[in-house]
Amino acid sequence: MTDTTTTTTGTTATTPDTTTTTTGTTATTPDTTTATTATPADGTPIATDAELAAQPVAYWTGVAHRQLLAYIRRQLEALGLSQPQYWLLRHLSPADLSPDGQGETVDELTRQMRAFLQAEDDLSSDSDDLVERGLLARDGDGRLWITEPGRLAHAQVKKHIPGLRSHIHAGIDDADYATAVRVLQRMIDNVAEKPDADG
Repeated sequence: MTDTTTTTTGTTATTPDTTTTTTGTTATTPDTTTATTATPADGTPIATDAELAAQPVAYWTGVAHRQLLAYIRRQLEALGLSQPQYWLLRHLSPADLSPDGQGETVDELTRQMRAFLQAEDDLSSDSDDLVERGLLARDGDGRLWITEPGRLAHAQVKKHIPGLRSHIHAGIDDADYATAVRVLQRMIDNVAEKPDADG
């Protein structure tokens, strides 16, 4: 997914609307590593570069993941769609991710979205709701097709995605964001299991 919705955004079992970041205290990760989150009134982190470099990355990526996903899902729900429902419309829309506008089954769509669906997500239930609302239609073979109202709903919500991204990226220039992504990609590569060269 290319919008900030995937992150998903893809992209994490979370508890939307109830996730909070500890401020003014310390939060302890399961391996007993302490992550300091104290901030002054203007929101600037109270930490030197050396202190930040010692912070546990798994803790902070987890916090970021939960907070960002919760924010995105709240915003989409305010527009009338859950995030999985928006993904369904995207994958079935020839104006977005569908290469040919053909219908697909829930199983086919689930396989396509497996990398960023959350444990609580239920595409079967979400698609049933969209069918009841007339945004999708289901044929005799169980394939889902986007309807004209569905295309309009998709287009309406998609107009808001750049604004969500701008809010999330406020105060962060593209160079810093790109650096952060490269750092995360390198860390992922560092810990990825690699085939034994001798095998």
